[in-house]
Amino acid sequence: MHIPEQRGPISAALLALLASQPTDTPAGLADLQALVTSRLAEAEDVIEDDDIQLALFCLYDLHYGGLDGVDDGWEWHPGIIAVRRLLEKPFEQGLRTAAKAAVPDIAQVPQAGPISDGVATVLFTLAASDTGPSMSKYVAKRATFSQLKEFLIQKSIYQLKEADPHTWAIPRLAGRAKAALVEIQADEYGGGRADRMHSALFARTMRALGLDDRYGAYVNTVPALALASVNMMSLFGLNRRLRGAIAGHLAIYEMTSSRPNQLYGNGFRRHNFDAAATAYFDEHVEADAVHEQIAGRDLAGGLVEAEPDLLPDVLFGATAAIAVDTLLTHHVLDAWENGRSSLRTKLPAAA
Repeated sequence: MHIPEQRGPISAALLALLASQPTDTPAGLADLQALVTSRLAEAEDVIEDDDIQLALFCLYDLHYGGLDGVDDGWEWHPGIIAVRRLLEKPFEQGLRTAAKAAVPDIAQVPQAGPISDGVATVLFTLAASDTGPSMSKYVAKRATFSQLKEFLIQKSIYQLKEADPHTWAIPRLAGRAKAALVEIQADEYGGGRADRMHSALFARTMRALGLDDRYGAYVNTVPALALASVNMMSLFGLNRRLRGAIAGHLAIYEMTSSRPNQLYGNGFRRHNFDAAATAYFDEHVEADAVHEQIAGRDLAGGLVEAEPDLLPDVLFGATAAIAVDTLLTHHVLDAWENGRSSLRTKLPAAA
C-alpha cells in the first residue's frame, strides 16, 4: 500500500519513524511512545479519531502486504509492537463499550440440545434484531451513481483484501471450528481460482465504475470509522486471546450478508450495470446463505463447545461488528440524506 497522508501528530510521527531503518533503538521511538500516551489521555472517542485509526491501520498493515518503502524489519520490532499495544488497549475498550450500547441485552444460550445449535440461535437472533439504518435498502432504491462510487470506496478498505483478517484465526482454532473456518475461507478465496476470489470480484465492480482498484488507493479518502471497521478485524485476528471475537465477528458478518448483497446488486442493476459488475454481490447472495449456517453452528458454536469460556468473546465479536457497522452506516446515510459526500476528501483526480 502507498504511504498514506498523516491525519495528526501520532500518524505523522509514526510514518516518519517507519521511513527510517529499524535499528535496535531507532531515533524518535521513545518520543512516539510518549506522544501516543499523551494523545490517548486527551482522545474523546478512539473509534472515530482519524489520527489514532490511521496509525493503527498502518501498524496492522505491516502484517499484511506492508507499506511501500517501509523496511519489513519493522513488522516485529519490539518498539513498534509496544506502540501498537498502547493504541489497541483503548480501542478494544471503546469497542466493548460501543457493543454494549448497541446490543445491551443478549439472550442466554439454550441449555437443551447441542451447545453449538444454541450459540447459533443466539447469533441468528442478534442478526435479526439489528434495527439500525439500512444501507442496502438505500442503495437498492435511492443511491445515485456518485453515491454508488462512495459506497464502493468505503467498502474497499476491507473488501480488496477480503477474508485476510479472519484467516489469522485458522492456526488458533482446532477441530470442528478450524474445519468450518477453512471451508468458508476457501470460498472467499475463490476455491483456488484467482479470478473468483471475492476481492477480485470486488475489484471488477470498482473498475466498472471507473474507480482505482488498487488496495489502499482510497485510504486518504475514507473516514476514521471505515478504518476502525477493518482495524477491529485485525485486532481480533492478530491477538490469539481474541480468537472467540474473530469467530463471532465472521459469524455475524455471514448472517447479515445474503439479503443485503441482493439489494446492493439490485441498486447497481437499477443503474444498468451488467452481470460482470454485480458478480461480487450476486456471489455473496448464494455463498453467504450457506456460510451463515457453517459460521453459526460449526465455527462459533463448535468453538464454544470446545472452549465454553470463549462464549463472551464470541458474542463480543458479533455485537462489536453490529455496533461499528451501525456507526458507519449512520455516518454515510446522514451525509447522503443531507446532500453531502460521506468521504473526508474529494476523490483523487485519477478516479
